[in-house]
Amino acid sequence: MNQFPLFAISEYAASPDDFVEGICGFDEFGRKTAVEEIAGIKYFVNEFWTSAQRQSHSIHEISYRACFKAQLPEFFITRLTREGDAVHDPFMGRGTTPVQAALMGRRVFGNDINPLSVLLTRPRLSPISPTDVVAALKTVDWTKGEIEREDLLAFYHPKTLRKLEALKVWLAERAPLGETEVDPVADWIRMVAINRLSGHSPGFFSGRSMPPNQAVSIKAQLKINEKLGVSPPERDVAQIIAKKTKSLLRHGSVPHTIGYRLLTERAWHTPQIEDCSVDLVVTSPPFLDIVQYAADNWLRCWFAGIDPDTVAIDMHRTEDAWTSMVASVLAEQARILRPGGYVAFEVGEVRNGKVLLEKLVWRAAEGLPFERIGVMINDQEFTKTANCWGVANGTKGTNTNRIVLLQRH
Repeated sequence: MNQFPLFAISEYAASPDDFVEGICGFDEFGRKTAVEEIAGIKYFVNEFWTSAQRQSHSIHEISYRACFKAQLPEFFITRLTREGDAVHDPFMGRGTTPVQAALMGRRVFGNDINPLSVLLTRPRLSPISPTDVVAALKTVDWTKGEIEREDLLAFYHPKTLRKLEALKVWLAERAPLGETEVDPVADWIRMVAINRLSGHSPGFFSGRSMPPNQAVSIKAQLKINEKLGVSPPERDVAQIIAKKTKSLLRHGSVPHTIGYRLLTERAWHTPQIEDCSVDLVVTSPPFLDIVQYAADNWLRCWFAGIDPDTVAIDMHRTEDAWTSMVASVLAEQARILRPGGYVAFEVGEVRNGKVLLEKLVWRAAEGLPFERIGVMINDQEFTKTANCWGVANGTKGTNTNRIVLLQRH
């Protein structure tokens, strides 16, 4: 198994002091960690993982809006867990944290209210081979497809759309939506197909569409076609799936013995996860109201057979509402974490850096059974330090990950 480690593996950090010492001494990429205390929050700034070393495992190459790179969970999993420990992400999205944990021999818990997340994550947690995928695709009866939505011809050639409908019929038999025990090869094929529905190159089923990680509206796609003066070309659905499969698996798949559990609950209510059963939580929540998940994924929901109106994705339009949500989520993480377990809670810069979400997370954790260690800022562009503290210096913000670090009492 090729785990593609990006950092020297340090000793398991048993206490906050151990981890803080490790952060402060981190200079693997030639820069000492800057430490600053602002309004009672200790900040650690460095290039903890670099753009020059962004080649993570190929199995992560699944497009999804607002997701972090695999190097982020890898950093914390390496330093804060041992093989066989349990790692959880209550907002798993495309499954970056669960998949990375599985690649590193950890047990996996993952949750997301969006059922697409399970369809994107689960197939990559089971061993799979390109040969099995090609063989399964040969069993699809590509003549069974009937066009049910004429408006989708804005994206697809009629023959391509019929093939997609035929594939939906085949998947409904092999991997029914909502079932936990499904054919893993069919599950994989559905995952790949979901990620090839629309994009800008011949590697997608659609004609030219932007961007590849979210679907534009029918009206917007018709405008793209008109502007370019083109109609969607015919695509070879099976060939595209086989090619993407080969690319995703060029570094191999996950271990055969990994255990996992994936849920579609609200992040603050996951009773299926036992008390004190998790060693590390690495996650990133939705950021206020800047990402429209249901609108972005409408085409993927159509293919998967999901009614997006039934997915109860919350939108938190005020700082107080968002902070309250985070407090509820952190309380649930406190329940499932073992004493001494860690939370790495990544937030981004929103509203051009005017809202520093780490301060809201810090406030949300107050009164919960956590030691608030500080905020790590992975500053990849070597921008002026003032930007890290939210001080304007002529730019719109920094290219950073901002991670609130907590340890369970």
